[in-house]
Amino acid sequence: MWDPGQYQHFGDERSRPFFDLLARVAAEDPGQVADLGCGPGTLTATLASRWPNADVRGIDSSPEMIEAARALPVAAGRRLSFAIGDVREWRPDGRVDVIVSNAVLQWVPDHLAVAARWAGFLQPGGWLAFQVPANYDQPSHAALRELAASDRWRALLGDVPLNRQASDPAEYLDLLARAGLEVDAWETTYLHVLHGEDPVLDWYKGTGLRPVLAALQPDQAAEFLDDYRARMSEAYPAAPYGTVFPFRRVFVVGVRREP
Repeated sequence: MWDPGQYQHFGDERSRPFFDLLARVAAEDPGQVADLGCGPGTLTATLASRWPNADVRGIDSSPEMIEAARALPVAAGRRLSFAIGDVREWRPDGRVDVIVSNAVLQWVPDHLAVAARWAGFLQPGGWLAFQVPANYDQPSHAALRELAASDRWRALLGDVPLNRQASDPAEYLDLLARAGLEVDAWETTYLHVLHGEDPVLDWYKGTGLRPVLAALQPDQAAEFLDDYRARMSEAYPAAPYGTVFPFRRVFVVGVRREP
């Protein structure tokens, strides 16, 4: 259900949290690095550039995303590879030095148990770093839930799993500290200034709207998008310089210090 081209319409805005997250990872020369939920692979490739001696592996459940990742020119390097897989069931070959997951866990049922499981794969000195959107209470998500539950769409979308959202930083800190990690957890609200006629709609066509679009016929999807577009235009009015789109994210970085 994923469209790599649509997802990358706001590549700069989507990649900024990734680099803010990685700035807190102090691994110097890891051997094994995993990017779980790697998407189209462009950010995974930056991990291979940062750690040129590491074997970097990108995992994603979307065949479309993995196809796009494997088409990257840099993907021909033997130390960067991509594979289709479910991050809930992923296991490394032995202990891993760095696990990165960027805006993925919000889609994963029981994501706290999954994050704790990943922590168990780290060798001493290993790092786990992930960030998740945390704007479930904002108009962009409230409108999506309300429309899906409305009389018009309930029969078609009532069973469609919309993306789940983050816990608070303190909950992640407690979870991973109990798993033996030294943890840094924080949150940031970005004020993205988006451009275009319907920028918030375009943003969510690449992410949160994907399950909805996959469940509807083309004419139905067009009708749903018209309803959603009207709500977004009201909730996020355009200014002369663009449309301000607040986006809260939660960041977690942990390292296993014990020998």
